[in-house]
Amino acid sequence: MSIPISVPAPLAEGALRVIPLGGLGEIGRNMTTFEYDGKILIVDCGVLFPEEHQPGVDLILPDFEPIKDRLDDIVGVVLTHGHEDHIGAVPYLLRLKSDIPLIGSGLTLALVEAKLKEHRIRPFTLTVKECQEEKVGPFDLEFVAVNHSIPDALAVAIRTPAGMALATGDFKMDQLPLDGRITDLRAFSRLGEEGVDLFLVDSTNADVPGFTPTERSIGPVLDQVIAKAPRRVIVASFSSHVHRVQQVLDAAHANGRRVALLGRSMVRNMTIAADLGYLKVPENVLIDYKKARDLPDEKIVYMSTGSQGEPMAVLSRMANLDHAIEVGEGDTVILASSLIPGNENAVYRVIDGLTKLGANVVHKANAKVHVSGHAAAGELLYCYNILRPKNVLPVHGEYRHLVANAKLAQDTGIPEANTILASNGTIIDLKDGRTTIAGQLDIGFVYVDGSTVGEITDADLKDRRILGEEGFVSIIIVVDAATGRIITGPEIHARGIAEDDSVFDDVVPKIVAALKEASGNGVRDTHALSQVVRRTIGRWVNQKLRRRPMIVPLVIEA
Repeated sequence: MSIPISVPAPLAEGALRVIPLGGLGEIGRNMTTFEYDGKILIVDCGVLFPEEHQPGVDLILPDFEPIKDRLDDIVGVVLTHGHEDHIGAVPYLLRLKSDIPLIGSGLTLALVEAKLKEHRIRPFTLTVKECQEEKVGPFDLEFVAVNHSIPDALAVAIRTPAGMALATGDFKMDQLPLDGRITDLRAFSRLGEEGVDLFLVDSTNADVPGFTPTERSIGPVLDQVIAKAPRRVIVASFSSHVHRVQQVLDAAHANGRRVALLGRSMVRNMTIAADLGYLKVPENVLIDYKKARDLPDEKIVYMSTGSQGEPMAVLSRMANLDHAIEVGEGDTVILASSLIPGNENAVYRVIDGLTKLGANVVHKANAKVHVSGHAAAGELLYCYNILRPKNVLPVHGEYRHLVANAKLAQDTGIPEANTILASNGTIIDLKDGRTTIAGQLDIGFVYVDGSTVGEITDADLKDRRILGEEGFVSIIIVVDAATGRIITGPEIHARGIAEDDSVFDDVVPKIVAALKEASGNGVRDTHALSQVVRRTIGRWVNQKLRRRPMIVPLVIEA
């Protein structure tokens, strides 16, 4: 549903205003603000990873513009768990105001603090755990244990006089989790009895029927693959997937192999997880990467980043022969992760590259080496029937996921009018158990590009795509300032175009004629003359070469 951009009316007294600033219509940059009585609570602050049509971009942030002039009103940021799509933008928010309190579980805050240390920010933190209640400004918070693909994930119930909102974060209902910590359906039931006025629920797997398989089903498969591997084993997963790393450590130990962690984020996160007791490391299993190269091939497992085909991650560099570890015949590579939408081409490119090098590549499509961390349709139906929320706001997913989630809610008896299909920037007001759409903010993408934040625009990315796909043509011409007569040039140079520069000999007379006509009409402004050159060569290149390159004319007066 498309909601026209509109400025909302002031928030009514006694009402709660909810605004998703990211995470709707996309997998990533999850962030939602809750405003009551002039104070703002934020739930999650994550990043979105760029796709191929966003060349050069490192990260994409939520749009902080709606809260930039209200930083003093923010009473805290609740972080539901430690994945990048929920915590990755925290350093950029705290650059605006460093003393905004961060609230989360022990592991979540430890992962955030490690990121903030790199940005030289020391945060104010409040560590919470399941069943704990805290009052933060006008918000009464209660935290509920939920199961996900990272330990210590929490849902949060937000109580105000306007009503209760329950945000799940990312979750599933694994009944046999590796750490024994299940989603607390008893707490969900209790909250349902109290009355959930607005349910913000994870939609990522809403279009997947049935139930998400258990994490325990992966362990035997990993063990079997590693046992049969004749040479080295390289396992790629998310750098924060503690459960998957635990299974790899256990399988390696059972097969007499040692494990070396590769990738800065993998080493950092697993060191934190081990120090806090979330990762149980068997004795003498971990080995430093440099020492691992001295071991026989059949005695080593490398645990790396790069399961999404990221160009600078370890696995991609191996596939491109740009890493010290040279993958070859007899090596086994396991991609122990799901495909994030938009990354398919990059991942399959890595798989092809590794296969050409002789590796046996095992991934979700040909072996059960990964299960999702998100609730499938069957689990979501259970939640709706337990909670019986008055209103539902599907979050965390692309549009098809949001629609599927809304349909599940309606199947359990929630009226269609009470299921809100929103976009980033949709303003939802809650009062007396009723929701209204109060407006729509113009929410954009904020690109992190090297050291710059928010300076790269969509127009810049379009230029980059043209440069990458169509090439570049420059034309230098020196003209007489008084008469407009050409003194030197046109001198034409091209890059990224297969033809030799001599192909442009045919267009030189056309450029000369166009400039002569323009100067004859009294045109002397170099910018106007540059546009004449651009149009002339642009038409010729399009007709002759069937290309639309970036054209940069430079007309200089002498």
